[in-house]
Amino acid sequence: MTFYSPRNLILILSTLLPFSWALKFDLAAHTGHSSKYERCIRNFVAKDTLVLVTAIVDGHKGDGQVVNMHIKDAVGNEYGRPKDIVGEKRMAFTSHADAAFDICFENQLTASHAVMNPSRHVELDIDIGADARDWSAIQAQEKLKPMETELRRVEELVQEIVGEMDYLRTREQKLRDTNESTNERVKWFAFGTMGMLVGLGAWQVVYLRAYFRSKHLI
Repeated sequence: MTFYSPRNLILILSTLLPFSWALKFDLAAHTGHSSKYERCIRNFVAKDTLVLVTAIVDGHKGDGQVVNMHIKDAVGNEYGRPKDIVGEKRMAFTSHADAAFDICFENQLTASHAVMNPSRHVELDIDIGADARDWSAIQAQEKLKPMETELRRVEELVQEIVGEMDYLRTREQKLRDTNESTNERVKWFAFGTMGMLVGLGAWQVVYLRAYFRSKHLI
């Protein structure tokens, strides 16, 4: 049997619980404004969850390019529209619903002279839940030791995983109930259809027999 020290256990849990991720890409510049030129990154977040978006854009103002960012979710909530981003830009928000949210970037070309392959390099970091909190400030405010701060962070990460599992279990239960209800309705619809076809066939037999008898054919 292998035993782990508290510090090693924290490092293992921190490795197994990734709630933040980074992305790097080049954003080509285009004239005018159109959604087809936007580069969007989508992620799912539960309701009342803290999200910290950090965007680092190279270049400088006045170089003929304007990078704008738009943060919104799939149900219509908007969380910010920072304009003309240069350098580091941080946006923190708390989600209003269990839904996917999009972080969209667009690079508008404003230069009056021709520019060869204009683009901006973007580095995007998204921290969700416990990773989005300022643990240095919490440690200083509550006078916690580094080990205590790390344990608090891991505890919140575990609570988020438990909440996510509860949400998935609830969703699975709702989907199962919907599936069972649909199967029940399909079954009764099939029985009803079969009954109608049998009744129609019996009516046709009775009608044809009466018709042929009235014509003295049988």
